[in-house]
Amino acid sequence: MKERRPTEIDDAAGLLTRIASGNEPALREFYQSYHRQVYAFALKRLREPADAADVLNEVMLEVWRSAGRFEGRSRALTWVLGIAHHKTVDHFRRRKNHPQDELDAEMEDENSPTAFDVYAGAENASLLRRCLDGLSEMHRQIMHLAYFEDLSCEEISEISECPVGTVKTRMFHARRLLKRCLGALAEATG
Repeated sequence: MKERRPTEIDDAAGLLTRIASGNEPALREFYQSYHRQVYAFALKRLREPADAADVLNEVMLEVWRSAGRFEGRSRALTWVLGIAHHKTVDHFRRRKNHPQDELDAEMEDENSPTAFDVYAGAENASLLRRCLDGLSEMHRQIMHLAYFEDLSCEEISEISECPVGTVKTRMFHARRLLKRCLGALAEATG
């Protein structure tokens, strides 16, 4: 995990304090600092850019409303991704109440490159994407938070509201499933 500078934590807490007092420029600065990570988090779960943008807007509205409740016990990123987690769950609940046509599982959004593409390198990116798409939602979320947001198991536990041991178990199984899938795809294409 990356080492966080104390000033990063202090800056985020200061921004949230200013947001709590109604400072709109502080909200714009907070948005600039965190919108990409919140959007990527929502997009990985929802798989629809418009839905991810809606969740991003809902998250930032919630930050505006509840910045005063930030206690500084976690990083601001952990706190805001926790809000994003709740908003995506709410989105899934609303979607269940309004059935929609299912998209073809093989269909990919060409505008949404993942950080795994960088991780795997250009040669293996499409294979990795296929394998990631085959993971369950909870496994994809854990992998995204761990490898793209560089969060610790404790932070992931806080966001996903499950015990640290469960996070570690899910990460273990997700890695094993990815390894098995990538091995099978490499064997089939090689």
